[in-house]
Amino acid sequence: MLSTHDLHAYYGKSHVLRGVSMNVQPGEIVSLLGRNGVGRSTLCKAVMGLVAPVGEVRFKDQVISGLDPHQIAHRGLGYVPEDRAIFPGLTVAENLELGKKKRGQTGRWGYDEIFERFPRLKERMEFPGEVISGGEQQMLSMARSLMGDPECIIVDEPTEGLAPKIVEEIAHLLTDIAAAGVSVLLVEQKLSIALKISNRVYLMGEGRMVFEGTPQELHDDPEIRKEWLEV
Repeated sequence: MLSTHDLHAYYGKSHVLRGVSMNVQPGEIVSLLGRNGVGRSTLCKAVMGLVAPVGEVRFKDQVISGLDPHQIAHRGLGYVPEDRAIFPGLTVAENLELGKKKRGQTGRWGYDEIFERFPRLKERMEFPGEVISGGEQQMLSMARSLMGDPECIIVDEPTEGLAPKIVEEIAHLLTDIAAAGVSVLLVEQKLSIALKISNRVYLMGEGRMVFEGTPQELHDDPEIRKEWLEV
């Protein structure tokens, strides 16, 4: 579904990604773990064309590295950025409408499907994005991406700064989204959530992959966790 091969990325002279290879299969939740600053968000941006990648990114067996972000989105790859990127002066309804790739678009994720999974957004339809809670903003960002009917969605740090109850709700939503047939690449700091909902996990350190395996395999390897995750 989604893969990178020997992917490099730079910010000026800073070499951030150093030969990253990974893949996400159809219907999987794959978590990307690691300490802050190791390149996880840069990997997401490189896949989406927001940072110039050096190397290969493939989606549905087609090379997408080098395409513009809007071209990548139109291929069926969704993105929920770390800062959520909602439009604060627009209502929840207007933010959702902007998630559609074209006017009158129909697909798996219409308003009925969105509100079934995000009932709180239905209650907030006429509220400006700037006045809803942080958890609701995160849900809005996820829902807006789904309105574009993606086949795979990249979600960067969705639980950061949220209360434990909302964190559990976000985890449930991601599981539900995957069950509906959308692959998920999840960048996450909370190890407990990642291990609970993921099919596979990757661990990044110093701009490269240092571990790939199942959640159980990572759980059973205290040395790798100590070296690359624990503070």
